[in-house]
Amino acid sequence: MTTTDIGPTGPGAQPGTDGAADDAPELLELDLLVWDAPNIDMTLSNVIGGRPTPASRPRFDAVARWLLAGAGDREVEGCVFANVPAGGAVSMRGWIEAIRSFGYAVFARPKLGPEDDIDADMLEHIAHRAKSHRLRKLVVASGDGRNFLEPLEELARTGVEVAVLSFSEVAGYAQESDLITFVDLEDVPGAFMTPLPRIRLDNLPEGGAWLPPTRSMRSLLDDGHGSHD
Repeated sequence: MTTTDIGPTGPGAQPGTDGAADDAPELLELDLLVWDAPNIDMTLSNVIGGRPTPASRPRFDAVARWLLAGAGDREVEGCVFANVPAGGAVSMRGWIEAIRSFGYAVFARPKLGPEDDIDADMLEHIAHRAKSHRLRKLVVASGDGRNFLEPLEELARTGVEVAVLSFSEVAGYAQESDLITFVDLEDVPGAFMTPLPRIRLDNLPEGGAWLPPTRSMRSLLDDGHGSHD
């Protein structure tokens, strides 16, 4: 997967011109993917009801091929945004290097407190790319509608094809929007080595499906929520 240049004066900064608008270079068409790593990891845990294993984590090479397949001859850029908690540098290094080897740029921010999030950095990069290129398609991998719904719909109104890549259980904001396309991450070919242990209400068999309990009913007694007079 090819990516745009990320140089010292900002991500993909364009060289200056002589100020004449007629001499400005034509902007390159771009398909952009931004990946909210903390949110995807958290929502995946919620979807499968436990800590993800290597087999249940998404394959970034498959996501890259899916993005490339829809881009044709347009330029493509994939960016992963990650928080690095205190003491997490060593454990995350291998994961980050693996992602970079698939052609993704990684923006890493230290997680020193609860407010050290990456959403603003993602939105800033999207806004920058909307100016530095002719943004044709934007894919946002995040279930966080609180921060992304409004700016994504604004971009869609300008003619950008906007898609949200997440899980149907947690990305209602994208599924309910008339301006945004929703893609379930498990529908990306090869994104997971094995099917996730989940039952999707948006993809039930015609004959229905049993949804087993996630905990024992008797465990309610342990919570002090037994019978009441």
